[in-house]
Amino acid sequence: KTPLEADTGQSEIKPSDLYAQSAVLMDADSGRILFAKSGQKERPMASTTKIMTCILTLENADLSDTAVVSKNAAAQPKVKLGMREGETYVLKDLLYSLMLESHNDTAVAIAEHVGGSTEQFADLMNKKAAELGCIHTYFITPNGLDAQDEKGIHHTTAEDLARIMKYCIMDSPKKNEFLEITRTADYSFTDSSKSRSFQCTNHNAFLNM
Repeated sequence: KTPLEADTGQSEIKPSDLYAQSAVLMDADSGRILFAKSGQKERPMASTTKIMTCILTLENADLSDTAVVSKNAAAQPKVKLGMREGETYVLKDLLYSLMLESHNDTAVAIAEHVGGSTEQFADLMNKKAAELGCIHTYFITPNGLDAQDEKGIHHTTAEDLARIMKYCIMDSPKKNEFLEITRTADYSFTDSSKSRSFQCTNHNAFLNM
């Protein structure tokens, strides 16, 4: 038995014991992978996409900017804030909607404001992924909805996602702002006209552990 097993009575955790299809445990200081289960297998990344959407917005936009809601943004499927075409919102408020509630319409409104279009924003996402060494990642949408184009499907790996997260919390010049948003338990805001109000609640269970 290892010292840990002797002290705790626990046996070694094996990758097959995990419910998750893919998983990685990374040392955030060094970037070293300590544990992996199918860590390099490419999979659709769903709403974890929004991590990249958030950090790019923090690094490339003025959070006091006002974003105008397009028809495309308003038409996104649930989960959504429920914004309406033509409404305007302060960009900072939208980041809380994005990260606390994972709203799909918010992600598109942010991407269109920051990148000019979702396609141009995806170019920024892929450029940043390449800079971080994420060679098995390809972004198409800012919200993580399934998508495919001539270059492939919207996907990442557990290892690449860990690299992105390490960058957000350890290396980005906007890491403090990223952590401030993602550590917030509740957040309230209105649209720019103050005619509609919204309440967002963080669903990250780790905040209360």
